[in-house]
Parts: sequence; structure tokens; C-alpha cells
Amino acid sequence: MTEGSLEAPTRHPIAWQDPGFYDRDKLDAEMRRVSDICHGCRRCFNLCDSFPRLFDLIDESETGELDSVDSADFKPVVDACTLCDMCFMTKCPYVPPHEFNLDFPHLMLRYRAAENREGEIGFAEKQLTRTDRNGKLAAMAAPVANWATDERNALTRPIMESVAGVHRHAALPKFTGKTFVKSSSANPPVVNKDAPASGRKAVLYATCYGNYNNPEIGHATRAVLAKNGVETEVVHPACCGMPQLEQGDIAAVAESARKVAAELGPWIDKGYDIIAMMPSCALMLKFEWPLILPDDPAVAKLSQATRDIAQYVVEIAKGEGLAEGLAALDGGVTVHLACHARAQNMGAKAAEMLRLLPDTPVGVIERCSGHGGSWGVMKDNFEVALKVGRPAARQALKNTRKHVVSECPLAGMHLAQGMERLADADTTPPETASHPIILFARAYGITV
Repeated sequence: MTEGSLEAPTRHPIAWQDPGFYDRDKLDAEMRRVSDICHGCRRCFNLCDSFPRLFDLIDESETGELDSVDSADFKPVVDACTLCDMCFMTKCPYVPPHEFNLDFPHLMLRYRAAENREGEIGFAEKQLTRTDRNGKLAAMAAPVANWATDERNALTRPIMESVAGVHRHAALPKFTGKTFVKSSSANPPVVNKDAPASGRKAVLYATCYGNYNNPEIGHATRAVLAKNGVETEVVHPACCGMPQLEQGDIAAVAESARKVAAELGPWIDKGYDIIAMMPSCALMLKFEWPLILPDDPAVAKLSQATRDIAQYVVEIAKGEGLAEGLAALDGGVTVHLACHARAQNMGAKAAEMLRLLPDTPVGVIERCSGHGGSWGVMKDNFEVALKVGRPAARQALKNTRKHVVSECPLAGMHLAQGMERLADADTTPPETASHPIILFARAYGITV
């Protein structure tokens, strides 16, 4: 046995096609094995609500050990996991290659996959994960959809809470009537042929959020890359499947992976890099899909070709060099490093990118926002999500910089709500941007 955390963590493929993966007795045995290790360590007590729930469950049992914990009582522990991967990536000393072989997030995923197979995931919850369908429908009547989902709407939000389980006060993303894919073809930016990186080509994987909710992120990305000589195309074959992964529907994720990999493969063959604008989507393409479909060469090829947008800009800066014209960002910026960006194991690329701006102080928050994708907006989770994100919101207010931005737009919205709750009458919350690339575009004098 070797001391934990001395080697880089490695992950095993997810055995979702093995019938034993869903066997309740085998699953319970693994839950108990892992829970006993966590019970004896407790290093992750302050990461999220899963671990306090687990430790309270054991401590308050008849014997204070796993033997008196009922198997059904593990469910609240599983429900509190946001699949952020931070315990695996940053805290746990027993992840592979340690012989304890502990992967807490993927164990929570396995539990949810068993629930999904047995029909225990609610109808409304499943419908919320169909982001492509929901985006297409909402785009057809965006003003009405945005009116109905506004958290200030006292008429529709209580109904949504009752029917869909979405907390009435949780901020939800707005929809656009003109998707990024559609609007990008109308007025493509002029590529700067004199830029040091001229000759690069990249496909922007639009993502559900970038396509249906906030095309501004995509247009800022295209404009910054065009300024730096990068020719871009925009595609959105399908959702990355992260919402389905959260619900344990691994088969649906595999279907999305095959579809997207098949469509992006020919672009890679033509010399295009693949850029995912959202960290959750980049994580799926880079890491989760190869674990779900380890023998699929198209998925492996896509994984190697994919970059996060901040990672890509930093790569250009270190390689060819950036185009001239960057100006200081008045008032400085605090950047929240999203968990799904940190889980990509690429370094703090958003902060590194913003530090390329001249005379611009950049602070960093490395605490979870508490949002966790769709998890944090649900009725049963919203207040817990705000509690988990409170240290990050408090730090954002304390930093007193003019701008606050998160790599994950949904995390940014959630942080903004947390800051509003913490701010007193004498405190003016900082301005929030929906993505670091938008601030980078502004430093170039680009408006989108």
C-alpha cells in the first residue's frame, strides 16, 4: 500500500453495459465499502452536502457505524451529489491508482443509473433534461417563455414549482428567438489574416446553453478568434448529455456521444480544432464520453481534439501570440473557476486568459458555487445550493473588484443570487458577466 494522493488520479471506464452495474445487492455492498472509507477519513466534509449527510447518517445510527445504517437511507446522500468531481480531483487520497479504488462521484452515478433503470426518476425531472427539445420549443415563443420563467412572476413560478419541482425563486436562463447556429451564419466576423495565429481553424460546438439561451457567448468567442486569425464554423448536432448523466441515463449520453462524434469527426479530419464554450460540455467531450464508450475511436478522436475556449485562447497566446489591441478592464475582475473546468485538469485557464489583459487585477475563487447544473434550481435543493455556494459569494463580495464572472454561466447566475442575499444596504454587488470570453472581447473593444 502507498500513501494516497502521491500519484495522478486515474479513472476506470464506466461499466454501464454490465448487468452487474445495476445489481442492487452489489451496489449496496459498494456503497457500504466506500462509505466506510469516507467515514474514517472525512476529508471532504466541507465540499458539498453529500458528505455531511453521510457522516450524520452514520453518527446518528444505533451503533455509530455502517452496520446499523439502513440501505434506503443512502438516497439523500446520493441526491445531494452534483457530480462536480471535486472530491475525486482535489480531496480524496484514495482514488485510483490507490488500491482502495474510490470514485465517489461515479458511485453516485451508478446509484442513479440503477434508479433510472428501475423507473424511479420522475417524469418532470426527465423532461427538464431534454434541453435541445426545450430550447427549440422555447425559441418559437421566447418572450412568452421568458415571461413565464422569470423568478419575479408570481403567477407562473408557483405553478412551475408544483408541477416541475423547480424552486420559485431560482434564477433560470432566458431563451433567445434566434439561436447561435442560426444567427452565426448571417453575419460571420472577418478573419484577421495578419494575426500571428492566422491559419488556425476551429469548430465551435454551440452547446445547448450557447445555442438556445445566450448566443452572446458564442458571438464573443467567434469575434475574439477572428481577431486572432482563426477561421470558425458553428455546429450543434446534439446536447452533450450532461443533464441526462445527472439523472443516470447513461444510454442516452452514449447516444449523444455517438451522434456528435460522428458529425464532428469529418471536421477534425479537415484540420479543425473543436472548441466547447461551456465547461460542463467540454468535460463531457474530453473525459466522460471516453469513459462511457472506451472502445469508440470517433469518441477518442473527438476527446483529443477538444479544447475549452479559455484553454484555446491561452494556447494561442503561448504558441503564436495574440493579436494586438487588448486594453485594460476597468476595475479588475474576480473569476470563479467552475468545478467542471477544474475537473478537466487543465489548470486555471479562465484566470490565465484574463491575466493576459494589461493592467487588470484578477482574483480567483476556487470554491463551488453550489449550483450543480439543474440540481441547484430544484425545490428540494435550492436553499442547500445557496448554502454550499455562500463562501464563494462572500468571497466575490469581499474582493471588491468591479466584475465577477464564472466559466459556467449558470454558476454565475447562482453566485449573483447568493451575493444579493449577502449584500447589505451599503454594499453594491459587482457587475456580473455571463462568461470570461465576453470580458476578453470587451478588452479588444468588441461588442456583440
